[in-house]
Amino acid sequence: MSPTPSTPEFVQLHQTDAHALRAELAAGLRAPAAHIAPKYFYDALGSRLFDAITELSEYYPTRTEAAIFSAQGAALAQRVPPGAVLIDLGAGSCAKAAGLFPVLQPAGYVAVDISVDYLRGALGPLQQRHPQRPMLGLGLDFSSALALPAQAAGWLAAHGLATAPRCVFYPGSSIGNFTPAEALALLRQVRAVCAQGGPGGGLLIGVDRVKDLAVLEPAYDDPLGVTAAFNRNLLLHVNRLLGTDFAPARWRHVAFFNTAESRIEMHLQAEGAQAVRWPGGERRFADGERLHTENSYKWTPEAFEALLHEAGFGPATHWTDERGWFSVFWAPAV
Repeated sequence: MSPTPSTPEFVQLHQTDAHALRAELAAGLRAPAAHIAPKYFYDALGSRLFDAITELSEYYPTRTEAAIFSAQGAALAQRVPPGAVLIDLGAGSCAKAAGLFPVLQPAGYVAVDISVDYLRGALGPLQQRHPQRPMLGLGLDFSSALALPAQAAGWLAAHGLATAPRCVFYPGSSIGNFTPAEALALLRQVRAVCAQGGPGGGLLIGVDRVKDLAVLEPAYDDPLGVTAAFNRNLLLHVNRLLGTDFAPARWRHVAFFNTAESRIEMHLQAEGAQAVRWPGGERRFADGERLHTENSYKWTPEAFEALLHEAGFGPATHWTDERGWFSVFWAPAV
């Protein structure tokens, strides 16, 4: 008989390598086309600024996806097998997954984020509201590689869930931050995780769609300047991590849809020629030169379904909103 959980359990696998982190940032700044990975947006202030972005009228993805989940609850419950383990990638506050608990009734919940410190404040109260549902916080950088570690396998076995179906949950269209090749590699790993559980598992994922530029571009360049502040705050975070001397006021937020690549691009553009220095390095930026900070790929339903098929999933089902702005896919791991 499996134990009744009273508190969530936590496993921290990802360990920050300060030397590797500084080397990665310096390499991006020295590259012919300078860039910084979007994961560096999310210091404490950056996370709060992103929460503010999701409240903006221009930023449609969060509320549109939530409306699909609300409208299609019964249909989702027909696809996700009862008694599944819900594996939530990039769980953060865990709010999206928790909102689906009444519909999906998962037998267990694994919240995955890069640091369990982000998860502790969310999982404790969530466990109290669902005392019979085992919960695990897993500190893992799945953007590098996704596989459930031995500790998670032991936790599943201890709670009688070793052979339960696995439903990987990846909402918010975060898959858009990956290039198509990177997205394919991640989806193949997701399918492998699902296949290690019992039959009926699969992937439940939110995907932002190609749409009119008048809708797309303001979502990433709002009139209030919240997204601009979010983008420039990245420079302050890099100053702390690498010891650079970026002056955020000398950088302008730029966001646009690259039609050829089917992606929103976010950049910071130098306002005047300037040198950025850090211990052991320097990069000179010309006036108007850009620092690339994020891509957000947009998909057609047909293209994303083809990607799921290439990753090894079975025939997918997808739901959308009345305007066709966003899709939620269920892809079985056959």
